[in-house]
Amino acid sequence: MTDQERLADLLSSEKKMASNYDSFASECVNITLRDQFIKLFAQGHHTQTELFQTAKERGWYQPEQAPESKISQAYQKYTNQQPK
Repeated sequence: MTDQERLADLLSSEKKMASNYDSFASECVNITLRDQFIKLFAQGHHTQTELFQTAKERGWYQPEQAPESKISQAYQKYTNQQPK
């Protein structure tokens, strides 16, 4: 397994764990336990950001910059969907 594959696997695992922590927190009756799941969720997102930055720095992930028109279109779409 290459370093790139390991990093991709770690990132995938962190994403799955964050999704699980989010579900657990929203379904948790015990507030103290819920807060711990939320803390783990936040830590997972921090770790995902670090892994993403590492992949980007090593040239393993090069996201395309969206054109300004697409950004404006998405902004309008989701701004109009918010409850008022």
